[in-house]
Amino acid sequence: MSTPTTYGIRDVEGLMSRMTGDEKHSAAATSTLDVLWVLYDAVLDVGPDRLDDPDRDRFLLSKGHGPMAYYAVLAAKGFFPIAWLDDWAGFESPLGMHPDRVLGPGVEIGSGSLGHGLPMAVGIALAMKANSNHGRVFVLIGDAELDEGSNHEAIAAAGSLGVANLTAIVIDNRSSSLGWPGGIASRFAVSGWATSDIDGRNHRGITSALLDHPDERPCAVVAHVESKAS
Repeated sequence: MSTPTTYGIRDVEGLMSRMTGDEKHSAAATSTLDVLWVLYDAVLDVGPDRLDDPDRDRFLLSKGHGPMAYYAVLAAKGFFPIAWLDDWAGFESPLGMHPDRVLGPGVEIGSGSLGHGLPMAVGIALAMKANSNHGRVFVLIGDAELDEGSNHEAIAAAGSLGVANLTAIVIDNRSSSLGWPGGIASRFAVSGWATSDIDGRNHRGITSALLDHPDERPCAVVAHVESKAS
């Protein structure tokens, strides 16, 4: 698991407040906070001292236009100094308005252009299997990203290929323009994924859903949170 720290979820909310400015996309960031905290606190097998370990778990933030919560959690878990948060999105800051894997310790992909994270996660998960790496790949996407066709190609491919070391977490704050008949989980299920719907603010439920992974299928967890408009 990630490196233990003395910080808790309430501390992370305070760390988020250190990042100011109109660029922070606060609704996009706060919708992911609880899932991100549970991932790094109880699920992911990764830490600041294992950034080059080929068997580490990989986390990909596809919803990269709201990285404020992501940065706060990474700082709380010791991936970089908390002081970096005060200058986020500054000209010389390694913490940009979109995450950059070259600049941000612990950041696995550069993201922000919607629809890219899930296809990349499928490719990374397949490469890890080919190299006999033992880690899992988790990717967090927003419900509106499912309006992008690249995600549907990735969903179909992962289900057909049985990419069992892959978990997709969809934050559903009802911001999608198109939606899917029967709900988001049904879109994954029809392509052979194991699926679950959870309360995206309930830490126990999040932990259980992310740790209860089937052996033979990719897994999709739909985390429902309050509406973006509320």
